[in-house]
Amino acid sequence: MTLPSLFLAHGAPDLPLSDTPARAFTEGLQGHYPEARAILAVSAHWEAPVNTIGTAEAPETVHDFFGFDRALYALQYPARTSAETIGEVEATLDEVGIDHARDAGRGYDHGVWVPLMLAFPETEVPVVQLSLRRGASAAENFRLGQALAPLRERGVLIVGSGSTVHNLRALAPEGSPAPGWARAFDTWIADHVTGGDVETLLRFPAEPETARIAHPTPEHLMPLFVALGAGGGRGRLLHRSFSWGSIGMTSFAFGDHF
Repeated sequence: MTLPSLFLAHGAPDLPLSDTPARAFTEGLQGHYPEARAILAVSAHWEAPVNTIGTAEAPETVHDFFGFDRALYALQYPARTSAETIGEVEATLDEVGIDHARDAGRGYDHGVWVPLMLAFPETEVPVVQLSLRRGASAAENFRLGQALAPLRERGVLIVGSGSTVHNLRALAPEGSPAPGWARAFDTWIADHVTGGDVETLLRFPAEPETARIAHPTPEHLMPLFVALGAGGGRGRLLHRSFSWGSIGMTSFAFGDHF
């Protein structure tokens, strides 16, 4: 069975401790992908000069944030990688000529462990992290996803982790209504993803007008384009909400049956 690719919003680091619709949705993914023999995670929080694979056998849980509840820093996600999956990722990138590197010291950043702790809490499925390439465009990340797509047929669940809206300067107390520009951009993403309008989506960040407000820097949307490319260019809406006022928690599946 060919697995889908996913775009999961990881939100603020405190998602595992929150009482929000996004946490309930992410926890509800437990058991949905029993065929997955490995997860390939692409997080907004790792950019490198070339696409880089984390190869530590047991990556540490990195608490790459500050100012949160002390309980959050005690959370651990003791998943392990897989040499077989790492080799498959490298072979897939080699086949299309995408430069790549290894990093044996890289741990799982919160873009990886926050959503996976909720969706795959048992840590039985190996998790391999692949970085974004720093400065890569939406189109380049889409092509990266296309290159990775064959892994779906081999039992690898490709998960892009970011946010549909990510403007930390516009944060508001949890539960606050999202501002109009945030809702407008999130709707633009949702409409074009579910409509399969890849050409329009790849105009980001030049379009739409709200793009630069929704994403002062583009990295939190780039994993969406990886998942989009890996899944064939049309997505199914899985969840839609906001956290902390201006963090878009909309999530999608690509390439599954709908």
